[in-house]
Amino acid sequence: MRAVRFGGGGVALGHSQPRDDAGQGNASMSESSTSMETTQGFSPPTVTQFSVFLENRVGRLHDLVRAFDRSTAAICALSVHDATDHAVVRMITNDAAEAELLLTRHGMAFTKVEMLVVELGRNHGLERLCMYLLGAELNIRFAYPLMLRPNGLPTIALAVDDLTLAGQILRRKEFRLFGEADLPRGTVG
Repeated sequence: MRAVRFGGGGVALGHSQPRDDAGQGNASMSESSTSMETTQGFSPPTVTQFSVFLENRVGRLHDLVRAFDRSTAAICALSVHDATDHAVVRMITNDAAEAELLLTRHGMAFTKVEMLVVELGRNHGLERLCMYLLGAELNIRFAYPLMLRPNGLPTIALAVDDLTLAGQILRRKEFRLFGEADLPRGTVG
């Protein structure tokens, strides 16, 4: 199922047209630098984001979080977008299959989209990440931080026009990319 786009769109980093995002996958990758010739056929590690549609009434977010608190799938990232009659809760878990079963079992409407998870750090900050994607005329559609991070360092989830190209660029610039299997298995608070 393709993601439904909401709101005012993404943050335009260039003036490119949207790219085809076919060929995305969850392949594991090493942290060493890779030449352009060997990146053909490269598929960056990704995570599944769920956009859950909730009635905009008191207690609905609590119901969602409580359902996951009783599950083996932990919420690693969360972003809430409020509207008059509903809210869209974007979330990433450490077990997409379990999360999908849970949401279905509780009768919650949702869509899914694959995203990149990128570790930020010294010489690999948000400004440089944006600059490298700008250089390739890639748009960041939306982004938000993770609460549960693989190495305890600042980590951000990114929805971009082309996951493969963005993954190749960030990998060449020595950013660390994570997939679902890399996300911590603990819970928040």
